[in-house]
Amino acid sequence: MAARLHPAPPPAHGIVDLRRVSARELEPLLSEEIEVWREELEWDFEKSADLVRRFVELRALNGSALVENGAVIGYGYYVLEENKGLVGDLYVRRSHRTAEHEHRLLEAALDPMMASPQVARVECQLLMLRSVIYSRLPQQPYLSSFERNFMRIDLRRAALREGRVRRPVYIEKWSDQYQDSAAMLIAGAYAGHIDGRINDQYRSAFGARRFLYNIVQYPGCGTFYRPASYAAFEAESGRLCGISLASLVAPECGHVTQICVSPAAKGTGVGHELLRQSLNSLRDAHCRSASLTVTAANREAVALYEHVGFETVRRFSAFVWDGFRR
Repeated sequence: MAARLHPAPPPAHGIVDLRRVSARELEPLLSEEIEVWREELEWDFEKSADLVRRFVELRALNGSALVENGAVIGYGYYVLEENKGLVGDLYVRRSHRTAEHEHRLLEAALDPMMASPQVARVECQLLMLRSVIYSRLPQQPYLSSFERNFMRIDLRRAALREGRVRRPVYIEKWSDQYQDSAAMLIAGAYAGHIDGRINDQYRSAFGARRFLYNIVQYPGCGTFYRPASYAAFEAESGRLCGISLASLVAPECGHVTQICVSPAAKGTGVGHELLRQSLNSLRDAHCRSASLTVTAANREAVALYEHVGFETVRRFSAFVWDGFRR
């Protein structure tokens, strides 16, 4: 019987291929990352970390680890989707977190993606990226940066008063049969919107359908929670005009993964009512808080969330490299 071949151990220092690192070697780093997500964002990162463990053990995760004195002090991985690359995660231990270390891992993810002939765009949106200096990021001619807010509301204190909806609508609990209509709604609502520059899935019904599938099926934005997810319909035509989708990111913490309304329903109170119902349902599920992310330049949305009772607890950047494959 042939002997099973094992990858050579990683060197004691520097950037190494993530496929040369075992889940056991990565475990202290992942354990700290889970703790930090819980402490700083009230978010249970365990399911996401478990996916990383699984793919690392299979030697199937594209990315790099940063090793110092034989110990893994940081890692980052990326995913390729047709003609786009995504930086899936990047984390450096608190005791070693510097701009230099985060830049090295980010560059180690960018280089192979941008060298791939099918990749024409790279997106990076990481809450735990803390020390990066924009002016030192690679490929500056193709780089755009967008400030985003991580906002949280204390559901134990929020009034969540009913507002006035200035458009005849009816609101239903979310059903998967609404996915195609919701994909078209998202594409229409974000046409020409700044968020379409950050996430190109918003630009088409096909991309929005994939976005909806991801937030329902995968733990990146928490575990999808149907009882707090709603859809609004025009009373006369029955056409979908708004959605508010929610997840659970910890046993007592919810997250609004997507809220949007059609251009015709914008400014009529439909979005406020959808959000209010999602938050009330999360509170009924014994959530003490809820969070969401929003682009800082989307001032109308930020104003709505602040009016409801959300506060910005962290600012982070979304980076996009585009136009390098023309």
